[in-house]
Amino acid sequence: MYTVPTMIQRKINIQEHLEPNKVLIIYGPRQVGKTTLVNEFLKITNLPYKFFTGDDLEFSKDFAQCDMGFIKKLLGNTQLLVVDEAHKIENIGRALKLTVDTIPGIYVISTGSSSFDLSNATDEPLTGRKNVVHLYPLSLGEITSTFGEYEVGRTLNDYLIYGMYPNVITYPTYDQKRNRITEIANAYLIKDILEFDKVKKSKVVIDLLKLLAFQIGNEVSTKELADNLGLDGKTVKRYLDLLEKSFVVMQLTGFSRNLRSEINKMSKYYFYDLGIRNALIANFNSVDLRDDVGHLWENFAIMERIKANSYNKVYTNYYFWRTYEQKEIDLVEERGGNLYGYEMKWSNEKIKAPEEWLTTYANASYEVITSNNYQEFLLK
Repeated sequence: MYTVPTMIQRKINIQEHLEPNKVLIIYGPRQVGKTTLVNEFLKITNLPYKFFTGDDLEFSKDFAQCDMGFIKKLLGNTQLLVVDEAHKIENIGRALKLTVDTIPGIYVISTGSSSFDLSNATDEPLTGRKNVVHLYPLSLGEITSTFGEYEVGRTLNDYLIYGMYPNVITYPTYDQKRNRITEIANAYLIKDILEFDKVKKSKVVIDLLKLLAFQIGNEVSTKELADNLGLDGKTVKRYLDLLEKSFVVMQLTGFSRNLRSEINKMSKYYFYDLGIRNALIANFNSVDLRDDVGHLWENFAIMERIKANSYNKVYTNYYFWRTYEQKEIDLVEERGGNLYGYEMKWSNEKIKAPEEWLTTYANASYEVITSNNYQEFLLK
């Protein structure tokens, strides 16, 4: 195993997204490196800045008052205001709006670990006054830029088991990786979810996540989930929405345009990080000892593709495609007026494109992504 350096260069360049009198909001789950990313930028910027955090109760209380006099006094000759963990501050949207509206030429960076809370607070007040970027766990492209394709290929299996969180990647032993990702899942991720929307039943949320963990790659029935959990369907849908907005799982809906046989009423869910998924079900067995490696690969390849497109500003709609006759495509990308179908297979097997896919959609293509040919798909 290679020796991991203290810093892996991230794909997001803060300078590219900064504009005067606009708020740059950096979204992402805890522990993915948002604060580190900002601190690295602060080391090289020439802008005089002030850094505050939502954990600072005195600052949070004062800033939440949305008092123009206080804000001017607070900033003085500062040109850059950084508010870390901004989602913990009441009236954060109004306070940031007042800042960019009243301080000429001010730059503002704000980070938040729970997008649904921060975005709900900022959507209306900051209309036309913000730029938004998403920071994910480490991407395969970021790791490859540091270590090279050969070294990354040698450790690919580890990413399917322990995930891509920076603080997990940097540990040299598997025991340390397992302990760290388990801590992130329990102490940070689950805690974040329970802090919002008055979710009190932690066991129910964890049980829901476990059910999703065993169903990656399969269509998920809200009714079936509700029956298994002893909840009503509306409550399950609300919890699923919270899990999406807190960067735990991502939903894919079915693609359907022409065929009556296409399935479009159900969804599939994938985990933003496989280490979190494996921690939830306490399964860190190696790839060669698992019967779910195909599902792990599907989850991994889809999420890495989404990270790559996001960082490369490739604007894409994502779906899966399946018919009642069991014809399927794991990932459909709709971009530039064309459809791109991708089937994820761990083994290097030859699979023909579903005839209905190519004959129904003249602008569609099809490709099989395996553990042997993923580099072009995920890195180029």
